[in-house]
Amino acid sequence: MTILVTGATGNVGRIVVEQLVEAGERVRVITRRPETAGFPAGVEAGYGDLADPATLAGPLTDVERLYLFPHPETAGEVVDRAKRAGVRRIVVLSSGAVTAGLDTDFHLPVERAVEDSGLEWTHVRAGEFMLNRLWLWGESIRAEDVVRDPYPDQGGIPVHERDIADVAVRALLHDGHAGAAYTLLGPEWITRREQVAAIAAAVGRDVRFERVGREEAREIYRKMGGFAAANADFLLGFRDYGGREIEPEAAPPSGASGWSSMPTAEAVTGRPARTFAQWARDHAADLTA
Repeated sequence: MTILVTGATGNVGRIVVEQLVEAGERVRVITRRPETAGFPAGVEAGYGDLADPATLAGPLTDVERLYLFPHPETAGEVVDRAKRAGVRRIVVLSSGAVTAGLDTDFHLPVERAVEDSGLEWTHVRAGEFMLNRLWLWGESIRAEDVVRDPYPDQGGIPVHERDIADVAVRALLHDGHAGAAYTLLGPEWITRREQVAAIAAAVGRDVRFERVGREEAREIYRKMGGFAAANADFLLGFRDYGGREIEPEAAPPSGASGWSSMPTAEAVTGRPARTFAQWARDHAADLTA
């Protein structure tokens, strides 16, 4: 059985590839730069781009199962090509924002294209990534042992990227997941101040929390570039999930989650979901290098 992984250089995709290889599966990946991607030995890496579905003609040959990274503009054509090539099962990397009704124009169209195909499907709806803290705070922690943020008491239920990959791999390899949409959160409600404390414990240094205004935080993120700059307006409450301007609040809600019980990876994998403290230990080197 050949499994094709798209988005294989991403934060979840790389782990999916790693786990499939460890399971002894035949793994094929597409990327726009296969010569520099650095996949494990035995992985078939070739050129492919979801933005150009014609490039998938070769990579889809003899593929039975597909891990699909979201690219809504071409999702319908990509799924149609996959079906005609003989793919039987598709696992979609989606978002918890679909579950919450916030996402109607990015992940949702990909989900619908897969459902309409008549193939076996599973949606992995990830909540906020714990990794966001590395992209937002890593630079200042490495340079100054400080986190600058407007909302020390704002809480969240972030999820470890390995929990997301665990569920995706389980759905790819095992039966019993067809037609399921798994919303994945972390196992605990944790404030940003508590997250900084967990990072400090993991790196073995004092990391202080410096509260700044929203405008200042936005300028900091924009100067950082990358993920921080691209998502500054949404993360700081200047725009909603769909990119529309919203009236700023004094602060986002800081109360506990409305979930009576956390929908975590444990329901699928049988293993407790990883905590933020575990994530901080896993990325201690990234936060100090």
